[in-house]
Amino acid sequence: MIIDRSHRGWFIASLILLAVGGLLYVPYAFLSTAGVGGGSVPGIIYGSVGSAMMIFAGLLGARKKYRTWRLGRATWWMRGHLWLGFLSFPFILFHAGFRLGNGPLTRVLMALFLVVFISGIVGAVLQHFMPKMMTERVSMETVFDQIDSVLDQLVTEAAQIISDIAAAVEHQIEREEAAEELLPASGRARKAGVVTAPDERVSGQITSFFQSQMKPYLLSRHTRKYFLGNPIQASTAIQQLKVLVPQSLWAKFDDLENICEEKRELERQRKLHKILHGWLLIHIPASYALIFLGVVHAVLALRY
Repeated sequence: MIIDRSHRGWFIASLILLAVGGLLYVPYAFLSTAGVGGGSVPGIIYGSVGSAMMIFAGLLGARKKYRTWRLGRATWWMRGHLWLGFLSFPFILFHAGFRLGNGPLTRVLMALFLVVFISGIVGAVLQHFMPKMMTERVSMETVFDQIDSVLDQLVTEAAQIISDIAAAVEHQIEREEAAEELLPASGRARKAGVVTAPDERVSGQITSFFQSQMKPYLLSRHTRKYFLGNPIQASTAIQQLKVLVPQSLWAKFDDLENICEEKRELERQRKLHKILHGWLLIHIPASYALIFLGVVHAVLALRY
């Protein structure tokens, strides 16, 4: 989610709420004879407000799951998740008197809150900058869930190109052999010392390159072990094959090189996508654990 002008209202409202909360905390902290704490009336109010913000932020998951519910646009919920989730942290600090807990449960809660807060900031930064980075670094970006399907299509396309090259090479050999048979004996002797067409080994060499190198590279997610993952090495290998065939077939080898480049682009997109969404593996479980333990903390505090 890119933070742009559409966030202005949420940003201003969050600043106002934070300013009000901070201004009210100052006299509360200085005038409280018993000391600030979560069990005081202001502490309970701060805790209730902060918890309400946390619950609202947590409801984004339900809103995404039930997209057909007419409960506001998803973008509105995402902005609220970002700003109220951010704002809940200082309100919980006001609730706790800026202490990291007096017991095991409250210490775990504050530790979880720090994890959620920091991972949320990291996620917001990544979602703001990564889409632009992906656009700049991945010129052939595709839908992430379709990457494997696109790679399967590239394998099929490359196999067809290899088949066409092999068939063309074999056809060229047959034409040369037929032409040689029409030459007189002296002409065949002179031509024997001149290479005019690829021999039978070229077709097998090209097919072997596809089966042993290119196809495994296109289907693998661990591309570092394949030299085709390096654009210079890939170009060199394909150029070495290109010179073995007639010039009329060189364009097909250029297509093979483009397929290797598209594979590199897709893997680059896959890696950037993992970076963009990897923080959720920490943020989401920690958030649900925080809400659950927060409810336990509230029940125990009110009960005892």
